[in-house]
Amino acid sequence: MSSNALFFGWNRPVAGREKMSAEHFGSFVQYLSGLQKKGTIKSFDTVFLDPHGGDLNGFFLVRGEPSQLDSLTSSPEWVAHRTRALIHLEGSGVMRGVTGDLVQPRMELWTGMLPPQ
Repeated sequence: MSSNALFFGWNRPVAGREKMSAEHFGSFVQYLSGLQKKGTIKSFDTVFLDPHGGDLNGFFLVRGEPSQLDSLTSSPEWVAHRTRALIHLEGSGVMRGVTGDLVQPRMELWTGMLPPQ
């Protein structure tokens, strides 16, 4: 089953690289906005989490058709942004997932694999 969401999360900027992180954040939002306007992705959300003592403090949730996300994550621009993020962010990572109409089939797959009780 394909995924229709891309989760790009991070902890915090590397100490001393906060300015680089802020600048890259702005350019990454512009990049995603451009992709959305062109129809390359469906949408994206930016989330800053309230302080909670954990190591996930923010994330982007990018939505698109599975083929759109496949193309996105293999594009040179995406790879460059991910590489740049590794230089100034602690704990950055990307995961694929499902949202919306794809949640129910994924849940049915999971429950169908549960052993009988």
